[in-house]
Amino acid sequence: MKRLALILLFLTFCATAFAGESQVKNTTNETMTTPDKAIPRRSAGPAQEKKKAEAEMMARCKEMMAQKQKMKEDMAAQDAQLTEQLSEMNGAPEDKKTDLMAALLTQMVEKRIAMDARMAKMEEEMMQHMMQHMQMGKDSMSQCPMMKGMKGMDEKSADAHKEHQEEQK
Repeated sequence: MKRLALILLFLTFCATAFAGESQVKNTTNETMTTPDKAIPRRSAGPAQEKKKAEAEMMARCKEMMAQKQKMKEDMAAQDAQLTEQLSEMNGAPEDKKTDLMAALLTQMVEKRIAMDARMAKMEEEMMQHMMQHMQMGKDSMSQCPMMKGMKGMDEKSADAHKEHQEEQK
C-alpha cells in the first residue's frame, strides 16, 4: 500500500513537472540544494554545463542505489541474526526461554524502530531526488538508473495514469 501511494505521488509530480517544463527551461544557472549536495538546475547555457549537471545527477543516482542496496543487505543480516536467536531460544531449557524471548522481542522492536526511521529518511531523499530530475527535464527521469529498475514504470503505465487522470475530470 505504501509503495502504491509512493508511485501515485511520483506520477502526480511527473504530470505537474511536465506541464510546467517550459518554466524550468527558462531558469538561470541557480542551484537546488539537497541535504548533502548542490545540484545545478537545467539552464539555457552551454551544452557543457548541461552535461556536467547530468553527470553529477547520475553520480547521485548511483549513490542512492548503493544506499538502497546497503539497506537491503543490512535487513537480510538482521533477519539472519534474529533467526539464529530464535533458534537458540527454541532450543533453550524452559527456565531460560522467558529471558531469551524478552531479549529477542526487545531486539526486534529496537531494530524495527531504527529501520523505520532509516527508511523514512531514504524515502524523503528519494522524493527530493525525483524532484531534481523533474527540474532538469523529462528526459532526466528516464535516464535515472533507479527509475529503470522500478517495476511498472514503463511508457504504458505512464499512459495508463494519463487515462486515469482524464477519467476523473
